[in-house]
Amino acid sequence: MKRMLKTCLCTLLCLSILTGCDMPWTVQDNVSKNKKQLKIGVSIYDGYDTYVSDMTVAMSEWAKEKERETGTAILLDIVSAGGSQLTQNDQIARFIDKGYDAVCVNLVDRTDATVIIDKAKSADTPVVFFNREPVAEDLNRWSKLYYVGANAEQSGVLQAQLVINALCESDRFRRIDRNGDGVIQYVILEGEIGHQDALIRTQVSIETIQQAGFSIEKIGDEIANWNRNQADSKMSMLLETYPNEIEMVIANDDDMALGALDAFEHKGADLPLVVGINGVDEALEMVKMKKMEATVYNDAKGQAEKIMQLALDLSSPETADAMQATGSSRVIYVDYQLINYKNVQKFIRMKE
Repeated sequence: MKRMLKTCLCTLLCLSILTGCDMPWTVQDNVSKNKKQLKIGVSIYDGYDTYVSDMTVAMSEWAKEKERETGTAILLDIVSAGGSQLTQNDQIARFIDKGYDAVCVNLVDRTDATVIIDKAKSADTPVVFFNREPVAEDLNRWSKLYYVGANAEQSGVLQAQLVINALCESDRFRRIDRNGDGVIQYVILEGEIGHQDALIRTQVSIETIQQAGFSIEKIGDEIANWNRNQADSKMSMLLETYPNEIEMVIANDDDMALGALDAFEHKGADLPLVVGINGVDEALEMVKMKKMEATVYNDAKGQAEKIMQLALDLSSPETADAMQATGSSRVIYVDYQLINYKNVQKFIRMKE
């Protein structure tokens, strides 16, 4: 009997050494094996983008809440590519090589998704692109490629509507039209060159204002790359040339609108009509204080939740197959909303 017991103990000890693990019968180990875990990798184009940072915060909150609800451990690995597509390609390759269940990508270069798609397709790892939409040809290359964002044309139309609402009030128009010539002299602050949102927002905003019957004259068009400091610098230079002529600033996003406000305040100049897009916290405060006319709400939380739910669904082969079988849309848009002084408090409370 003693010999048999000794033999069993030796056998168990040898198995433990060979596997290099803790003793396999511990309660803690059984719990960890039984608990389902999902790993989702997220790569954003630049960690300094305020709106995208808001999205990642919302993603993390969603993951924690979903884990509490379902008991499924969700490992969310969020990294910034620092504006380098090569860096982002390496980040996604690392996620896939480590066996992540899905990856979410905020592309650095929306026209250069080939490397990511090829890597994901070869490993059968689903991809959810977000905020920076790949070109249609790339998105259609594989059935497990999705995009979550917002319709850029809608944002341009709504931004123009905010301007039109202000100009339609005769008293407001006279105050905005400082030189009284009946023409609104404006500056446009654009996001980066080639970005679909920058191109569409700029074109649609201007065309919609003109189609409403207002005369506007462009005296400045600057690329500020969604960056507050760059917008401040570009606007400061314009104010050297046009110290009193700028009557309106149309910015492709709130960070650039805030940069424009910074420049005017640094120069001690009277603020013109300023509109932005996204509805970030500080922009809402500027609207509340009437320093900024208005902005267009781009629902960061709503998009983040859709991105994460989609990644979760795609992580399950059964759910992913059902989505493909029913022909679910692989492009998902979340609607924009108007924000002005009358309703800004509602959006401030909503984000608290």
